[in-house]
Amino acid sequence: MMVAQMEAAGQTERLAINGLRAVDCDVHPRSPRRDDLMPYLDEYWREIFVSRTIDRLELTSYPESLAPYRHEAGEAANSDAAALAKAHLDPLGLKAAILNVTSGIHGVYDPYLAAALCSATNRWLTEHWLDVDNRLRASLLVPLQHPEAAVEEIERHAADTRFVQVLALVMGDAPLGRRTFWPIWEAAERHGFALGIHAGSTYRHALTQSGFPSFLAEDHIHQAQGFANQVGSLVAEGVFNKCPNLKVVLIESGVTWLPGLMWRMSKDWRGARIEVPWVKEMPAKIIRKHIRMTTQPFDGPAGVEEAAKAIAHLNSEDMLLFSTDFPHNHRGDVAYWPDNLPADLAGRVARDNVLKTYARLEIGS
Repeated sequence: MMVAQMEAAGQTERLAINGLRAVDCDVHPRSPRRDDLMPYLDEYWREIFVSRTIDRLELTSYPESLAPYRHEAGEAANSDAAALAKAHLDPLGLKAAILNVTSGIHGVYDPYLAAALCSATNRWLTEHWLDVDNRLRASLLVPLQHPEAAVEEIERHAADTRFVQVLALVMGDAPLGRRTFWPIWEAAERHGFALGIHAGSTYRHALTQSGFPSFLAEDHIHQAQGFANQVGSLVAEGVFNKCPNLKVVLIESGVTWLPGLMWRMSKDWRGARIEVPWVKEMPAKIIRKHIRMTTQPFDGPAGVEEAAKAIAHLNSEDMLLFSTDFPHNHRGDVAYWPDNLPADLAGRVARDNVLKTYARLEIGS
């Protein structure tokens, strides 16, 4: 491996992101405010929006005002497309960046209001971000609370290939493998969208099997349980039988928990597959084919050799996708490839795997 050779030679040179022609799979624009969305709502929903005194649609689990690990430029770093280019796209020489809006829209109880807000947010993203910088791509917000409207939103934006995936939170109302959601995943697959599952919760249910934790630090740790639940649901319910070409990207999931889940699911499948006869392949094989993970925040060991061993347990070099989680800064200088990730995976992770995962993603050479 390149890293082993460098260490053996005593080299400490760091690999700059700028030279990788990378695609960043997780960048956050600021959450839209009421005034941002009002132009895209009809008169009825504008009145509802105002009467409910809604302004800042942010997730309780990821409050912008707290913003742990935030970029040194603060809230200005992702205030608009120009600021994002100056603070992030240009310094890292990114070929493209996928915008993920993780806002309170995901947790709105009213399915019709959720549909209106998703549609307005997608139009806001188009006009104020995608149309401003041709390196920007985005995840499409759809109202999982209203599957019929979600399908309509996918169909509405299918022709705009700058939207590359459909976005869901990892902890929502129900496991994402449920047949209630199948029409959404079928529409996504039909038009080449991936399904992005991002860290975050609507707090419909407790984050752990024992109830709600006390601290935000615990909240972040227990997100891995939510990702494990969703992977198990998608496989066991047979989503990948129904949608054999669907790719699922776990965003801010961490990495090291997945090999253990793959081993456990494959072991239990051997003894309990009478319950799920439609799962005809080893779950680990299904997961390697369909599941991808972004690299930040990486939860592996600090040393590159130990981290390489953890990644090797995935038994696949195709599953990792480069991300920064900008404007959150988990590891200091984001201008360089993470010190504890094998450098010989950089080209594959930063570009090749991304292009294989996102069928709608088109970028220049």
